[in-house]
Amino acid sequence: MNTSTFFTRIIIIIAGLSCLVWSGCRKLSSIGPNKGADTVKSNTVHVIPNYNSSDTELTSKGWSKVFEDNFDGDLSQWHALTGGVQKELACYQPANLKVSGGYLEISAKKETVTGPAIVGEPATKSFDYTSGWMVSKTSISANETTPVVRIVARLKAAPGYGLTSFLYTFGGNWPTNGEIDFLEIKGSDTNELLSDYQYGTVPLQDLVKNALSTTVTDGDLSAAFHVYEFEWSQNSIKTYIDGELVETKTVGGYIPQLFGKTEYLSLSLPVGGLYYNNFMPEKVQTGTMVVDYVKIFTAKKSL
Repeated sequence: MNTSTFFTRIIIIIAGLSCLVWSGCRKLSSIGPNKGADTVKSNTVHVIPNYNSSDTELTSKGWSKVFEDNFDGDLSQWHALTGGVQKELACYQPANLKVSGGYLEISAKKETVTGPAIVGEPATKSFDYTSGWMVSKTSISANETTPVVRIVARLKAAPGYGLTSFLYTFGGNWPTNGEIDFLEIKGSDTNELLSDYQYGTVPLQDLVKNALSTTVTDGDLSAAFHVYEFEWSQNSIKTYIDGELVETKTVGGYIPQLFGKTEYLSLSLPVGGLYYNNFMPEKVQTGTMVVDYVKIFTAKKSL
């Protein structure tokens, strides 16, 4: 399958609602051959196992909460995708997204299934793994009305070679409406948080260079819950871990072009793909990404 076909826009109809998504748009966003090696790597930052946060820490400062899922009910606020993605090993399916005990569990499993070879396309194939991928029905935008958007997520990354815990936002007609990869944690390097973003003026052409960065932590991000906060504004993307600012991303040349774009929030657990250089399929391990909550706040200015 050629790149143009792979990036064809698809319309997913779930529960009578339409969501415009790109099949695997974010799959070229990490450390694959188009991006090269990490461009920025932090000094080691301290993290606090099982840290938690309070909404009042933000609302008392003027933030307004516009989205919340504590995963104590169903997944009615999300679209669950079905099918594969180019160069990955798993078939995404709703069954791998499970709400249990107030947590969302996104599990990669070793099992043989037949499903769409590419999400949204009719051709099928056999897969040796399954996993989960979901996209919010609620859109997100840092714009003139809400200049600052803050995403807060408390989660445990999935351990295991070949897995990548992923939280990001993206828009249709990729990458003309942008993509922000807030959180990428490889299961083989669970003390490192990677982040990146993409933008282009025409479909399929990402213009952003040298924006991939790695935050090294002094703890295993799969061993305990940590709170990740991401602040998207007109000129920067900030990352907080357990209440501490660890990165302010201004590089890449195109963050201002993301302002005003409409994106959707996504959580997924890819198996293989372009996240791993010199990938060795025989070493793949299965695992689970556990999410306690996801919340979105907006503000009229950076607070």
